[in-house]
Amino acid sequence: MPKLSIALYQPDIAGNTGTIMRLAACLGLTVEVIEPAGFDTSDRNLKRSGMDYLSMVTLRRHIDWNHFEAWRRESGRRLVLASTKAALPYTELAYLPDDILLFGRESAGVPDHVHERAEARILIPMQPEQRSINVAMSAAMIAGEALRQTGFDT
Repeated sequence: MPKLSIALYQPDIAGNTGTIMRLAACLGLTVEVIEPAGFDTSDRNLKRSGMDYLSMVTLRRHIDWNHFEAWRRESGRRLVLASTKAALPYTELAYLPDDILLFGRESAGVPDHVHERAEARILIPMQPEQRSINVAMSAAMIAGEALRQTGFDT
């Protein structure tokens, strides 16, 4: 049975991706990276932030959005997009144990056609004068809530 996944849309920063991979390894989540990434995945910053946890995470790389979307639709899994443009606070969504939690690029989020594909769009409420929370911190907050609701599989 598929388990909760964190998907990263064309991530820009190796350190954030490594941190998310470490989080996923520790919590038993899978990671989907939708290429192209803004860094070489052999980048030493990715290895430094992910440390020795990188070998313990289930990582799937998708060559582009279309390949990811075809894979996701075939698997029948719901796509939950974290976005500063969403209206629903992340704590108010009823998560499913096999949801895919999608996070956009640090520099630009996701394009409109990706927004349109998400079955649910959530946000982390913030102070109005702030732009966004670091993507790795956002992934930890939202994954934590999803696991709280669906149960930790240890």
